[in-house]
Amino acid sequence: MEIIKIEGPYNFDSVLERFALDPLWPVNIDERKVSVPLWIAGEPEVLSVQATGTTWEPEFLVEGLSLINRQEALKKLYRLFQWDVSLKEIHNHFQKTDLKPIFDEFAGTPLILDRDPYSCLIKCIIHQQINMAFAQTLTERFVKTYGFEKDGVYFFPRPETVVDLTVEDLRKLQFNGRKAEYVIGIATAIAEGKLDLLALEKQPDEEIMKVLIKYRGIGPWTVQNFLLAGLGRPNLFPMADIGIQNAIKKLYNLERKPTYEEMEQYKKDWEPYLSYATMYLWRSVEPRARTF
Repeated sequence: MEIIKIEGPYNFDSVLERFALDPLWPVNIDERKVSVPLWIAGEPEVLSVQATGTTWEPEFLVEGLSLINRQEALKKLYRLFQWDVSLKEIHNHFQKTDLKPIFDEFAGTPLILDRDPYSCLIKCIIHQQINMAFAQTLTERFVKTYGFEKDGVYFFPRPETVVDLTVEDLRKLQFNGRKAEYVIGIATAIAEGKLDLLALEKQPDEEIMKVLIKYRGIGPWTVQNFLLAGLGRPNLFPMADIGIQNAIKKLYNLERKPTYEEMEQYKKDWEPYLSYATMYLWRSVEPRARTF
């Protein structure tokens, strides 16, 4: 058991609300708790993270840590929950922009990362060009069919498992042929060591874009979402994202979705924290699990 205290604001309830949209995250809204699947020292482990503080005085209870790999586990938790990023400066920056009402409503919401870069990249490919509800369903089928469960939490299938799948295997889950090929292709590149996500993680955004865009099924939208949700890069704004377009339409009371030219103008005031603008815009149009 470990108690973690960080600088506020940090809104863990908003984090849980967003996790609750994904059926693969075991969230307990009432207890303010989530179970987190992590690979620690090459082994699957499940940790429990529970908020015991407030948005402005954040505190967390972490259970399931082993003495042997405690530091590695904590490092991964800090990365996933972005506990080492001070949100105060970011919050103050947006007080002088059109996004002030949203940042006040969801004050202290961090960038919310996926469990690890590999599962994030696979998830981004699965989510391409389909609505969110079906994307979640398709991802859940993929993970529950070919991944595995530990302590009530599902782990994504490892690249070595996906390599042995066929297009027909994934078509049975309602993947289309191309998307099945893309997922298997990326997993194969990772399993064979041709694509090293850990090494890539240390590169600048532009270099990561150059490397990933070469793979079939990966376009700019996929890379931008990977940089944001997989690596937590702070200045990403995927203008092609439907959720972003709908949120801006709502924010400015537009009769139609904004053009790219309009979005370019809007986002000027939001730099260098475009990823946070993206997150808060998403939150403004997502269903809420509960009002706190």
